[in-house]
Amino acid sequence: MSVSLRLVLLVSVVLFFLSGEALAQDTEALGGRAAAAPSPDWLTQALHWTARGIELVGIAIIVLGAIVSSLYFLWQLLNSGVLAETYRDYRANLGRGILLGLEFLIAADIIGTVAVDPTLENLGVLAIIVLVRTFLSFTLEVEIQGHWPWQHSLIRGVAAEQLPARPDV
Repeated sequence: MSVSLRLVLLVSVVLFFLSGEALAQDTEALGGRAAAAPSPDWLTQALHWTARGIELVGIAIIVLGAIVSSLYFLWQLLNSGVLAETYRDYRANLGRGILLGLEFLIAADIIGTVAVDPTLENLGVLAIIVLVRTFLSFTLEVEIQGHWPWQHSLIRGVAAEQLPARPDV
């Protein structure tokens, strides 16, 4: 999930909760006559278990990514014997596994907070978790790519200029 998509989701969640708070205030003003219908118990349980399942998938991706990256690192090291480049590739592959797992964990947090127990306190906790995980994703991406995200097109342009011209055939 990109940073901008996370921010859109976070703003949507905030607006959802603010509209829910306004509904609760309107309900109190009307003497409780317009109470919101609670979600069915089976739906809450299904969403809870869905969030837990997505969390397990995220954890499994991180663990499997670490195992596969480590095995690939050892295989590359034994075949090439070059430690510096192999280690750099290992860190990049390990970071990709962590990034993918973090995306699943963020999705599970959003489902768990918004659908299962939508309180203002839980929204604050979700906002902090998303901010921390977004920061981690951002720093891992910088570590993997080796440059800031806004330098990507500049570096790509420099790399294209450094290529030798194609001879006309």
